[in-house]
Amino acid sequence: MLRFIAKRLLWMVPALFAVSFLAFVLIQLPPGDFVTSYVATLAASNEIVDQNAAAALRERFGLNDPMLVQYAKWIGGIITRGDFGLSFEWQQPVSDLIWERMALTLVLTLATLIATWAIALPIGVYSAVRKYSIGDTIVTIITFAGLAIPSFLLALVLMYVAAIEFGQDVSGLFSPAYEKAPWSIAKTWDLLQHLWIPVLILAVSGTASLIRVMRANMLDEIHKPYVTTARAKGLSEFRLLLKYPVRVALNPFISTLAWLLPNLVSGSIVVAIVLNLPTAAPLLLQSLMAQDMYLAGAFVLLICALTLIGSLISDILLALVDPRIRLE
Repeated sequence: MLRFIAKRLLWMVPALFAVSFLAFVLIQLPPGDFVTSYVATLAASNEIVDQNAAAALRERFGLNDPMLVQYAKWIGGIITRGDFGLSFEWQQPVSDLIWERMALTLVLTLATLIATWAIALPIGVYSAVRKYSIGDTIVTIITFAGLAIPSFLLALVLMYVAAIEFGQDVSGLFSPAYEKAPWSIAKTWDLLQHLWIPVLILAVSGTASLIRVMRANMLDEIHKPYVTTARAKGLSEFRLLLKYPVRVALNPFISTLAWLLPNLVSGSIVVAIVLNLPTAAPLLLQSLMAQDMYLAGAFVLLICALTLIGSLISDILLALVDPRIRLE
């Protein structure tokens, strides 16, 4: 296992270089650049930028350099100084823009993960054990509805209900008085009061899909010979389920870590925009639309790194949980 982990870590290095270069190229494929987008935005507001000013901006941002030179400067700054460059649009270091939003994104995602697993695991097991019962039928209807309802529509409905029925402003993650305030117990409590709606919305589709997966896997396992043998030896039904089929059926839950970590950055952009959440996803979309290549490239590089790390963690946990998965 140690050799496997070391090999995977070594392979991450060329993979990150390759993805960062491809991302840098793809971001620059659309016609024009950030200055072109910036000039077009000003023109839409009836403001005119002369060609000399545009040329000066390109020179200032280094956009006149060949693409390979721009990439070499960017990746060199990351390796040597941990500097992801300067955001053209925000005129701030990319690192500051990313990390200030990643903390809130991490809190939101972990809360969603806990809620999803806490609901999907017991309901999926119940639905499999009570196959075709009234409870299983109700669960099936609810899960299909959860998969079918668009997340942004559910966000709008819950925002309306919270505002009309409870008189609570649920847009964003903080009240206006705490948005710029330093962290304190009061600000943490304010965050928890605003956190339940985005967690509920983001957990609906994930919970519905995991319930179906858990049910299908449990149905595959509970009729296998090792379960029959354990039952014949007098093991109680509750202990039998937890010790054997549930443990094996947990594999899909663990496998979700491979996409959960990159989902920290890129997931649920529409919901984040509807709820006005100060997370990483809206900033990623904005950077791509503005062709802010250093900010967008940093996000893509972060998504790739999180994907590789999530896959590694998932593989390690699968080997620990499932005795059938072992490396010789």
